[in-house]
Amino acid sequence: MPPRNTKLSDRHLVQIVDAALADTARRSGAWLACRPGCTQCCHGTFAIHQLDAQRLRSGLSNLETDDPARAARIQARAAASIARIAAGFPGDLKTGILFETEEAQRQFEDFANDEPCPLLDPASGLCDLYAARPMTCRVFGPPVRSGDENGLGVCELCYHGASDEQIAACEMVADPENVEAALLKRLEERTGIKGKTIVAFCLGQRS
Repeated sequence: MPPRNTKLSDRHLVQIVDAALADTARRSGAWLACRPGCTQCCHGTFAIHQLDAQRLRSGLSNLETDDPARAARIQARAAASIARIAAGFPGDLKTGILFETEEAQRQFEDFANDEPCPLLDPASGLCDLYAARPMTCRVFGPPVRSGDENGLGVCELCYHGASDEQIAACEMVADPENVEAALLKRLEERTGIKGKTIVAFCLGQRS
């Protein structure tokens, strides 16, 4: 059941997930190989929901004030990414919203798998909007259950030498009270905008 606290915000969600990651990292030790400059998970397009999109746009807006040159580079990379992938994008090119048909979902599985994230600074190997990054990025690496699957998914670079039992002992439960779902529902009801998009369209086509 989602929480009833109507005062919960995306900031609270980020705090919950980041605390869960810190706890998992403590239990994982050296098995969790994620380090600054490791960019394997920064390649390949993935879907983000509107809560992620709102957080990214807010982060970019703040960056435009604090570091306009870096913000401009992000937008330039996003626009260049859209130009590269637009022809095969299984969604609406005007809104950036992914289509939800079965065929579109199949197409997205193999879509732009080598495309670098526009947030990735190719010079430093770091995320230029790390504090505002999507939830997918925040939970990637540690053992996390996906949907109704029984197994735990981990980054292929992590947990080398660990047994199944040891991996299970490091499981990350990112959002046990489904705060994210409640906040997303509230946002969609308020804005009327539903559906998933990708980082490039979120930041590369701003009005």
